[in-house]
Amino acid sequence: MFKDHPKGLISAALANMGERFGFYIMMAILTLFISSKFGLSETKAGYVYSAFYASIYMLALVGGLIADRTRNYKGTIFAGLVLMAVGYLLLAIPTPTPVPDLAVYLTLTCLALGVIAFGNGLFKGNLQALVGQMYDNPEYTEKRDAGFQIFYMFINIGGFFAPFIAIGVRNWWLKVHNFDYNASLPELCHQYINEGAAMPAEAISRLTEYANKVMLDGTVVSGLDSFANRYLDVFNAGFQYAFGAAIFAMLISLVIYVINKHKFADPARKGKSDTVQTISKEEIQMSAQEIRQRIYALFAVFGVVIFFWLSFHQNGYSLTYFARDYVNLDIINIDLGFTSIKGAEIFQSVNPFFVVTLTPLVMWLFGALKRKGKEPSTPMKIAIGMGIAALAYVFLMVFSFALPAKEVLPSMSVSALDAMRVTPWVMVGLYFILTVAELFISPLGLSFVSKVAPPHLQGLMQGFWLAATAIGNAILFIGGILYTSVPLWLCWFVFVCATGLSMIVMLSMLKWLERVSR
Repeated sequence: MFKDHPKGLISAALANMGERFGFYIMMAILTLFISSKFGLSETKAGYVYSAFYASIYMLALVGGLIADRTRNYKGTIFAGLVLMAVGYLLLAIPTPTPVPDLAVYLTLTCLALGVIAFGNGLFKGNLQALVGQMYDNPEYTEKRDAGFQIFYMFINIGGFFAPFIAIGVRNWWLKVHNFDYNASLPELCHQYINEGAAMPAEAISRLTEYANKVMLDGTVVSGLDSFANRYLDVFNAGFQYAFGAAIFAMLISLVIYVINKHKFADPARKGKSDTVQTISKEEIQMSAQEIRQRIYALFAVFGVVIFFWLSFHQNGYSLTYFARDYVNLDIINIDLGFTSIKGAEIFQSVNPFFVVTLTPLVMWLFGALKRKGKEPSTPMKIAIGMGIAALAYVFLMVFSFALPAKEVLPSMSVSALDAMRVTPWVMVGLYFILTVAELFISPLGLSFVSKVAPPHLQGLMQGFWLAATAIGNAILFIGGILYTSVPLWLCWFVFVCATGLSMIVMLSMLKWLERVSR
């Protein structure tokens, strides 16, 4: 797989894999943690999630500027890894639930997320820029798309295992305290603590039934107030210990990076090798008009992919809440003795699984088309990806027509809720289609940026790619608003429109983008 690629590719991919493993441990559980820790609604949790996810990518622009100005890509990447480890440590420190002071503890959590976001900004875009610079060497230029697909595949190897670790640690801690996992209990517990006897009778009945079911020692719950407080405290401490697992992943990534960083290109040494001299001459020969056209083309693509990320990153938000509320999670209960793998978060592993398994197939397909002279251009691949993303949400719409709206669920009995839940295969099918779309957009978008960006603006343009992602993430909360306020099918139809119209816009610019990227 790595044959005929730069020797630094595997080292960069492994370093990124470790970092993404830690990151996806956190992202698999973040929205559910915010809701269960602070008792926030899906919409309010979405504001925190959107702000955090947006800041991750917006700060990548700052990281790109720092690296471009200092010409110290490697040192900037190292600092990012250290900062992310510190942020996970702050998240991992157990605090009581329910929290004694919502404003103080939520602020502390947001501070930890801010540290992670800044560290990620220093790390993510600059490592991608280093990978792109490996392919500036004429020896490897033709392998650029394939190189980024391999790099992207390794990201998702880490992402596949992360949710299992997050769920396993959380459920282990519940089992230590003689509790089983139930996805609906945190919301019901917070509701009971806030409303007490004024809570609707149907909701109290559900809480009582669920509470007795999760008692592993067979104890009958006599006091709902003490149970609600105890279950929430244990449940969220398990989440925080799961964040601690991300620290170890970061340390592994740090070691891999430090040992292998000598294999990476060094922009600070431009002009000291024949390869870099060639790049420098090309840069000098590039006219101001050509530079402007390249930047305009990049920003056009940035504008289109905003709507892909708005739709795709619902995977950690509205789609996770959908899995919690509407999917039969009892079917996927893997009992390991000391813990169990059961929870809505488990679907976060489906997307990276398909990325890893489908990437070689997609690479083979593109290679076969290239040999026949029929390979689509990178802009065309991105347009196709947008269309496939639209199909993913059409698929989910079909299964959502018969489901009740979120606002109806609190008034339903346990038996009625169990009867309406859908098979987990719905989520697997959804993520399969979304993953195919992702493979046509994300790694190839990175390749497009590294190919089209003027050589002296590599880090900055990679930062702008991530800034476009940030804009899409900044409006992720729209998914939560739709999920809680309109029929489910209409919620998903909005994302069908966003991705479908983006495909049309991309196709309308296709000839110009292909000309600029030659």
